Amino acid sequence: MEDVSKNLQQIKGILYGDGEPAPELVAQLAQETYNTDLLLLLVQNISRFEFEARKDVVQIFNNLLRRQIGSRWPTVEYLAGKHDVIFAALAGYENEEVALNTGMILKEMLRHEQLCKILLYSDQFYKYPHYIETTTFGISCDAFANLKETLTRHKPMVAEYLDKNYDRFFSSFTTLILSNNYVTKRQSLKLLGEILLDRANFNVMTRYIANEGNLKMMMNLLRDKSKNIQFEAFHVFKVFVANPKKPPQIESILRRNKEKLLAFLKSFHNDKEDEQFSDEKQFLIVQIQSL
Repeated sequence: MEDVSKNLQQIKGILYGDGEPAPELVAQLAQETYNTDLLLLLVQNISRFEFEARKDVVQIFNNLLRRQIGSRWPTVEYLAGKHDVIFAALAGYENEEVALNTGMILKEMLRHEQLCKILLYSDQFYKYPHYIETTTFGISCDAFANLKETLTRHKPMVAEYLDKNYDRFFSSFTTLILSNNYVTKRQSLKLLGEILLDRANFNVMTRYIANEGNLKMMMNLLRDKSKNIQFEAFHVFKVFVANPKKPPQIESILRRNKEKLLAFLKSFHNDKEDEQFSDEKQFLIVQIQSL
């Protein structure tokens, strides 16, 4: 392992160096990493390295990922044909010693639409909830941050994915919204609100707010014991109410609960000094009154 650490130091020296890195040397090094599948080996074996060497792996990986020649990203092109590297970085969440290192590598890969799409369209994507729910706090937050990155950075591509895989995605994502973990629940609700309110996801939003189960879930979350959860649920609930073309089943639930909802909203978070929130709440009250 000492030899590995020394070699990693040498590679880092070529990429970062003291002065300007020599382009020919960097190109030669990059080509060699592709030819030997070094990037996959580094990610798969990162847990066997010493602490400093793990940090070197992240720096080397991310430096090569950012390497650009004109409009080309050679390492991104290479990784687009090597899906195992992306999946190995995600699987790093299974080992708490290296999860934050592999998480940084994954985050850097997700910046590139080509690589993000590979993960999103794979079965491995559905391992995110497991990693978020079963790991320690810091790792869980890191996994959630990368889930969010996967779902929000490349909007048109993600919108098309959600459209095609609506049922599978939401049945998985709902487990996070109903999590027993406060942080997971709150972050997931907040992310749901962002997804639904993004113009790119108009079709997905229309489908989501036509579903009775989703409306009932939000109405329950409005009464959650945590004020922050209530507040995030409000931002999703308002989309159901503000919809000018409410499907009959949605209108019927709102009408049945009209008096309860009005009484509830009138006393909902009155201590919040937030003008936009007060305006939105007032708007919902008017909408529900007119049902």
